[in-house]
Amino acid sequence: MSASGKWYRISLVGVLGLAVAGSTLALARKPAELQFFDPIIDVKSTLGGLYVDKLSDDQLKKMQDGAINGMVEALGDPYTIYVPADKVREFNKDLTGEYVGIGASVNTRDGWLTIVSPLEDSPAYKAGIMADDRIIDIDGKTTQGLSVEECIDKLIGVAGTPVNIIIERKGEKIPMTLTRAAIKTRSVKGVHRQANDAEKWDFTIDPARRVGYIRLTQFTPGCAEEILNALIDAGINDPDPAKRLQGVILDLRDNGGGVLEEAIAIGDLFLREGVIVSTRGRNFPERIAKAQDKGTLPNVPLVVLINGSSASASEVLAGALVENNRAIAIGTRSYGKGSVQSVRKLPNGNGAELKVTEQGYYLPSGRSITRKDTSAEWGVDPTKGFFVPMVDKELIDMYRVRRDLEIIRSASGTAGATEDWSNPDWILSFLKDPQLSAAVKAVQGKIDSGEWKPTGKEGLAGTQIAFDELSRARKLQQQLTREQIRVEKRIEALETASGDLAKAKVGDLWPEDAELSGGKMQITDKDGRVVATLDITGNNLQRWLLDADVKKHEASEESGKPVAVNPTTPVPNSPQNK
Repeated sequence: MSASGKWYRISLVGVLGLAVAGSTLALARKPAELQFFDPIIDVKSTLGGLYVDKLSDDQLKKMQDGAINGMVEALGDPYTIYVPADKVREFNKDLTGEYVGIGASVNTRDGWLTIVSPLEDSPAYKAGIMADDRIIDIDGKTTQGLSVEECIDKLIGVAGTPVNIIIERKGEKIPMTLTRAAIKTRSVKGVHRQANDAEKWDFTIDPARRVGYIRLTQFTPGCAEEILNALIDAGINDPDPAKRLQGVILDLRDNGGGVLEEAIAIGDLFLREGVIVSTRGRNFPERIAKAQDKGTLPNVPLVVLINGSSASASEVLAGALVENNRAIAIGTRSYGKGSVQSVRKLPNGNGAELKVTEQGYYLPSGRSITRKDTSAEWGVDPTKGFFVPMVDKELIDMYRVRRDLEIIRSASGTAGATEDWSNPDWILSFLKDPQLSAAVKAVQGKIDSGEWKPTGKEGLAGTQIAFDELSRARKLQQQLTREQIRVEKRIEALETASGDLAKAKVGDLWPEDAELSGGKMQITDKDGRVVATLDITGNNLQRWLLDADVKKHEASEESGKPVAVNPTTPVPNSPQNK
């Protein structure tokens, strides 16, 4: 594995130390740069002095945040964001998976805060809190009617401090005092929880053929070491061939990314040599991360599961393994986020932070996987013959089963934990997961025959994947069109109800009282030749044309006169010739 010193530490969303000069340097810059702020200061001063009501501190803060957000949003980059000081704690919690609290996944149900699942090795788990318990009181205050966020604010705090809660379980009220502790959300998960220890995961999906399974939900600090330990526990380095893992499935579906260095370290576990990823930006020279032979795991068959929500660091890892011919990818095309962000503390921001895009990353082939509106290709594609799409209903069913398997319950183990996990058909039936089923079949086939036998559709050559994306785009277009029609009908109804008040014109292409339905519209080219004659079937044409690339012709002032459809010779290949 690469030594950490050999790679410049940077993360896609990693927290960096302060690396910007102070305000003295900013003030020393040329006046032309400071002139940028003149109109902003003018607006603030004018509003502060003349606005009808005196501006409150809350309004001034919102104005400041609005000005900052306006600058950031003007970049058109959804990954560059401003984090106000009061949002930094939650932002960093999502970033690193670390916080101080009781360690439980919670939600509201019937107006009460309810435990979804205690977390492994947490104060909640050690206190015996169970799934479906209600927390009805926190430090003497009822939780009824409070939002999840309001309840969480009461449960989190400083490590070592107590929090008094009352649990309601099957009608019994149980008072508890828990001591808050540092919690690290575990992002490395297995197939199901062990039957004899619900805190631990089973990382073997096929005990007979010795196939391991790792699901990584986020690239959090230290996750590479967690994956290594999980694979070692599953037998990846076992000296006994009968106990050694013969294949691995690495599930990166729905993993939105995280610390880039962790993705590089995981790639280095499976690669003996070759480029893993390169990064470069306007203020950063190109840096290339390469695999090292030391610490590389045995070369067993490897499948990477990806889908449209696999992004950023997930794409770095999947792309590196596939392009270095170390693994095949199964699932659907990944998201397409090829940019690197860092988090900078603002020197005068009172604790506020700015997550800013500074670099782009590139796969071993040199290709950027960034997805743009005009992109026909992006992200990482599944290997040819292993394209396994899922419709919305299948995804919902899969997520429901997965959520239930993650819950730590009072009884040891989980439902289905002793079932036939090595049977792809049973996996498809029980887990509702055709992509994982295809992965199990693929690894089993590779172990048995030495070949990767397709378990999905063709996928590559651009056709099937592009058609899948096209179908989704068309579906969205149809939804938007239906919504537009619904709004148009609503406007018509309101105009009718408004009577004379609605006579304010929406446009001036022709008189409002013109009866267009049943008429015709001619489209000519620049030389006046008719290329299309259209029948008008309603009176809403003007609203649509106002947003089109048309304007009123200067010679069209006369209205009300019948106009004959001109039988001008159409241009070749026009609709009239077909």
